[in-house]
Amino acid sequence: MSVAPDALDPYALTREGLVDLAVELEEPAYRAEQIHGWLVRGVDDPNEMTNLPRSLRAILSERFAPTRPELVAHRVGDDGHTHKLLLRFPDGEAIETVLMLYPKRATVCISTQAGCALGCPFCATGQAGFRRQLTAGEVVRQVVVADAALRSGAIADEELPDGAPDHVTNVVYMGMGEPLANLPATLASVRWLHDPDGFGLSARSITVSTVGLVPGIRKLAELGLPVTLAVSLHAATDDLRDELVPINVTHPLAELEQAVRDYRRTTNRRVSIEWCLIGEVNDDERQADALSAIARRLRAHVNVIPMNPTPGVRWKEPSRERTRAFVDRVRDRGVEITLRDTRGRDADAACGQLLASYTVGAGTRLPAAVGAARRVDELATADRGAAQAGEVSS
Repeated sequence: MSVAPDALDPYALTREGLVDLAVELEEPAYRAEQIHGWLVRGVDDPNEMTNLPRSLRAILSERFAPTRPELVAHRVGDDGHTHKLLLRFPDGEAIETVLMLYPKRATVCISTQAGCALGCPFCATGQAGFRRQLTAGEVVRQVVVADAALRSGAIADEELPDGAPDHVTNVVYMGMGEPLANLPATLASVRWLHDPDGFGLSARSITVSTVGLVPGIRKLAELGLPVTLAVSLHAATDDLRDELVPINVTHPLAELEQAVRDYRRTTNRRVSIEWCLIGEVNDDERQADALSAIARRLRAHVNVIPMNPTPGVRWKEPSRERTRAFVDRVRDRGVEITLRDTRGRDADAACGQLLASYTVGAGTRLPAAVGAARRVDELATADRGAAQAGEVSS
């Protein structure tokens, strides 16, 4: 879809940007407030902004880019309490968003990138490779879609369960991609969602996750908002973390720990540690003890999530016995730890799974899968060559 070079995504505009647009169009500044009010309610078609003059609606229809995402796949799990959405933007790129419903709470898990370049080998998103950054508007729109669904009580004709909140209460940046590798969009969208005259989310109801991009953590601290920082640790020794989280080679544990300590001091917010528990990989006593030491030094809360197995990943879900032993050992060492439920297992809710299912169903393959198949073929050819060479030498 072609878009005019000067077209604007209204959700990428700050409040100041909307005022500047009103001034440019020789309209009174209060028009910015009116437009912003519609955007918060999920209305981005100027023709539906009925309190604007028709002449302004016509101009905005030409200036605003057609960037509303299309819902192309929807999976429901947990008796209607988890909704996995695959949203496709006008350029054809698709990303995942998850709406999770709890008593008196509606949490949206949003993506910041289409795919991911950090290469954590146990993550389904990594199998898709990195395709592009999302804009601030595309990040915000995921929350807008979820909020509109809550207000209407349904998603794609699927009614939400009784008692579901009528608005988004929490946002977690834990979807596809690394939020701190797309820092401009992450910071701009946090400001948009925190705006008291907009979504009005408290900083404490916004969580930004990272696998450990230290420069990004320091920039986030400079934002001046006490959002919750969640560090996806997954390994508490450098040798294992180098394998599970490759960015650790660049920013090893000691450097990451110092950045997290500084973040806590600057924001006065407790940091959480996310730990994907992988069977017979990071669920042993050595890792439990090392994790406990780090968590105590950082005064961090630990969230343990058993691995949700995905196709093409060689690792597996831990047994219940090893899971319980790991959690108990960390808790016995004086650490606050929570064993999270595996929300959405029946809804392809691990990051990247719904995209993978949709892409395969459309008769195509994800880039990383194509590369993996090519590497398998190369290895097989090399093995055959080595075998033939061995037969000749013998």
